Amino acid sequence: MSDEHTTAVVQRYLDELAQDSPAEPIVRALLDRAVRRLHLLCATLLYRSYPRLTQPPLNLQADELLGAVAERLLKAMREARPRSVRQFFGLANQHMRWELNDLARRLDEQPVAVGLHEGLVPAPASSVSGLTPDGLRMLRAIDELPEDEREVFDLVRVQGMAQTEAARVLGVSAVTVKRRLNRGLRLLTEQLADLRPGKRPPDSN
Repeated sequence: MSDEHTTAVVQRYLDELAQDSPAEPIVRALLDRAVRRLHLLCATLLYRSYPRLTQPPLNLQADELLGAVAERLLKAMREARPRSVRQFFGLANQHMRWELNDLARRLDEQPVAVGLHEGLVPAPASSVSGLTPDGLRMLRAIDELPEDEREVFDLVRVQGMAQTEAARVLGVSAVTVKRRLNRGLRLLTEQLADLRPGKRPPDSN
């Protein structure tokens, strides 16, 4: 199914959900029709931002993440009623992040198995979830972007969506998407300037 067709079908189910029909059968049908895009979003977010969760001991796969997110959405949409494709995928992305953050936190809280000679090995700088302090800072910076810029950045740079498709999802022009993406990138560059190799913040001496 093409991305454009997926968008139209998702909107049709959301319109039906806004009526007085029983919610759960509609939500299940909606998730079934959107599964390919949801799977792509899960895989992109998992492997780009949480790669350590795909390694032992968790070995998380995109299919497993998708199943957990689908269960979250089934519960959330008993009360939440997204009215647009933009709101629906925004809700899905939020629950993907929550699920991954929960898994990363639980993984960090597990006691680390120490072998006989492991005490001689320096502890890694990053947490067991694989996110370094700089990585966590980057994620926080993305989350703190203004809403419009954050939505575009998530869709295009995190989830790998084409700018034209992001424009359809958000209900804006491709020019607006490009402008918001550029503004988001500029804000991130300013906030994270000290992380650029060989670069120093503008106000440093």
